[in-house]
Amino acid sequence: MATEPEPDPPAAPRADDLAVYVHWPFCRSKCPYCDFNSHVGGAVDHDRWARALRAELDHFAALARRRRVTSIFFGGGTPSLMAPATLGAVIERIADRWSLSADAEITLEANPTSSEAGRLVAYRDAGVNRVSLGVQALDDAALVLLGRGHDGAEAIRAVATARALFDRVSIDLIYGRPDQTVAGWRAELERAVALTGDHLSAYQLTIEKGTPFFTAHRDGELTIPDDATAAALYDVTQSVLDDAGLPAYEISNHARPGGECRHNIATWSYRDYVGLGPGAHGRLTLDGRIIGFEQRRQPESWLAAVEATGHATRRADIIDDNRRVTEMLMMGLRMRTGVERAAFERRCRRRLEDAVAPDRLERLIAGELLALDGERLRATAAGLRVLDSVLGVLLA
Repeated sequence: MATEPEPDPPAAPRADDLAVYVHWPFCRSKCPYCDFNSHVGGAVDHDRWARALRAELDHFAALARRRRVTSIFFGGGTPSLMAPATLGAVIERIADRWSLSADAEITLEANPTSSEAGRLVAYRDAGVNRVSLGVQALDDAALVLLGRGHDGAEAIRAVATARALFDRVSIDLIYGRPDQTVAGWRAELERAVALTGDHLSAYQLTIEKGTPFFTAHRDGELTIPDDATAAALYDVTQSVLDDAGLPAYEISNHARPGGECRHNIATWSYRDYVGLGPGAHGRLTLDGRIIGFEQRRQPESWLAAVEATGHATRRADIIDDNRRVTEMLMMGLRMRTGVERAAFERRCRRRLEDAVAPDRLERLIAGELLALDGERLRATAAGLRVLDSVLGVLLA
């Protein structure tokens, strides 16, 4: 059997590099498949929220001093509902409290509605240099089913607007939708490839508890593709995007060489990052210990806590060696480059081979689902296809 080519590893980060995630929890409406921490509310006091985000940032800057920030990611919710001045104030405070790398990646997630696309110039002027558009589908009937506020033509116009303004543009798509066929998905992907910039994310629809889709699926009102069709949809995703020069660098993320999302790579590679805003998570190395942070989830309680104490940290736990092993493997094996041995052994303080049951590791390697060498442990193409099962065995 032919040996798969070894992927190039990512560039080595500096020890003091830091990523910053900013969560904006508000949406105009809640999509029926979404279980993210997003909320449909009334008017937002943007000045008040800007003050609170800066205050929480100050809190973390005091904990993690003298760091170089290499990426900022505004996620949500719908961050393109933020006032550009609010976003700009957060970027300015990050640059003031830490050292902002000259080539820092600053990403904004945005919906492709006309009203939000019309604000992209203001976001660019505020400091954003990468946009991720939540297109989700190019088929109008699918967009209605998914509860999106735009149609296919509006999405196409928004992508064109973004590409005229930003060097780096990504689009998100959802597949595995009800009644979706392999041929239809192939055609939709080929249309998307012609639109996108250097990055495309393709997520398989999952039915999450607490969502309207979960209730409809449970009651037999919503049917998603069976396992065989879902596998075929995954395979055609890899094939079409590989042929288009957008290979997968992570299980759901595809990019042209150099177009990978550096922020997400930082978090998947288990580097330090700060999470600001309601429900945000973070991870910091402080005095030789790795601390996991979780912020209050509800916007109102988060805002009140920040205004009262300067932060809204709900939990701050030391991440012990066993949890580090689990988290590094669960996240790192999602990437095509896998888990770097040196980083794993430095962070987990044990040899990679000793961190999991040897018989399980050997079985997965013998089954050509994992590959291990002196530099890294990674999932093969076959392993990525069934990664949840691979991790279930490896971490059992």
